[in-house]
Amino acid sequence: MQIPTQIVRRLAAVRVRVEDVDERFVRGTGPGGQKINKTSSTVWLRHGPSGTEVRCQAGRSQTANREQAWSELCDRLEELQRAAKAEQRHEREVERRRNRQKSRAQKARMVDAKKHRSRTKSARGRVNRFD
Repeated sequence: MQIPTQIVRRLAAVRVRVEDVDERFVRGTGPGGQKINKTSSTVWLRHGPSGTEVRCQAGRSQTANREQAWSELCDRLEELQRAAKAEQRHEREVERRRNRQKSRAQKARMVDAKKHRSRTKSARGRVNRFD
């Protein structure tokens, strides 16, 4: 069976080969009685490299379930890619902030805070009594 061209385009956009996806048709579960128990209309997809699995049993038609499963797989893979890009962007931003030079005002506040801390700690020392 052919995969719809829009699904193939979406897979290509996230750099996923159709050959990397394992497709199986399995028997359904849940309510529906004998019909659901005897027909293999449920579609199970697994993308090997990412380990993403999709199982679709929305309708009675294997073809409709297949299209929906492929669409759901594309959605999940696109979301994984978006999350990875967002994480990389966040890491770059954190690194950029870490390497940024401090302003004069920030340096002055830091020195003042250190002096204040020093006075606080030195006040904890022994008290000299001169009687």
